[in-house]
Amino acid sequence: MTLQTILLAVGPGDARRTDELAEAVVEVAKPADATVVLGHVFTDSEYEAVLERLDFDPDDENDPDEVAMRHATIRDLRKPFDAAAVDYEIRGTVGDHGESIVDLASDVGADRVLVGGRKRSPTGKAVFGSTAQEVLLSAPCPVTFVRGEAA
Repeated sequence: MTLQTILLAVGPGDARRTDELAEAVVEVAKPADATVVLGHVFTDSEYEAVLERLDFDPDDENDPDEVAMRHATIRDLRKPFDAAAVDYEIRGTVGDHGESIVDLASDVGADRVLVGGRKRSPTGKAVFGSTAQEVLLSAPCPVTFVRGEAA
């Protein structure tokens, strides 16, 4: 299978691990000459808070792609992709995290989705978080789970 499009889906819990997520994606995207979609997924309440924090007018019809583009997590992710000369585009979406990631993967024709998650306790290892689990079970393509440290 040739990889053409890789979706790196991030949300509010990924701000502290952009380097490890970018490294995992670049490792796959660079040799495959794939385009990466940096997708930031916001819940409705997260989106409203980000609009306020980034000084968007909440009364305007704001484009989630533009909001994602200005978000610190995406700005931090852009640096390693620029340094590695990996092509990317930025997408933002608002809704349930798992469902939005699956929908975005379909919309962009992703050949692979990469999501991050936290290291779990011994009891929690048997079950992924609800977002990761939904993406793993419902994505239209293979999913790579990048485990981070416990929060």
